Amino acid sequence: MLFRSLFKSLLFGVPIGVTFLDSVGYVARVEGISMQPVLNPESQNKDYVFLSRWSVSDYQVNRGDIISLVSPKNPNQMIIKRVVALEGDVVSTLGYKNKYVRVPEGYCWVEGDHTGHTLDSNTFGPVSLGLISAKALYIVWPPDRWQSLEAKLPENRKPISLAV
Repeated sequence: MLFRSLFKSLLFGVPIGVTFLDSVGYVARVEGISMQPVLNPESQNKDYVFLSRWSVSDYQVNRGDIISLVSPKNPNQMIIKRVVALEGDVVSTLGYKNKYVRVPEGYCWVEGDHTGHTLDSNTFGPVSLGLISAKALYIVWPPDRWQSLEAKLPENRKPISLAV
């Protein structure tokens, strides 16, 4: 009887859990220093963030959002960056092949907060919105770092001109 009850729980619980993770969100560990000081301010401690899939299900992101996306350099790797510019915006680049870039339709420009210590759009160019998998909303671990993540841009990284 216990086995049957456990089996029923698994039969219904697993699909619900998978659906939740696939459409609502999940917690992920942030690796590296590219988003310092906002994430992983101390290299030895790792932040865990809640990534909301729901927030980007329609590919609507805002300047300043911290997002998780498939790396354009390695499709087996997920990276976390800040959206600096949206389609139609003109951005001043930091070492990219062109000094200024107008972000094409269906793309965005992403950067790590730790300038010079990040592989981002300044390395690989504009990123397709289709590569975005989730938006980071909260730091959930360690407990002394619990906080919501603000969608804000550093003053020196705002686009030169915004799309109308």
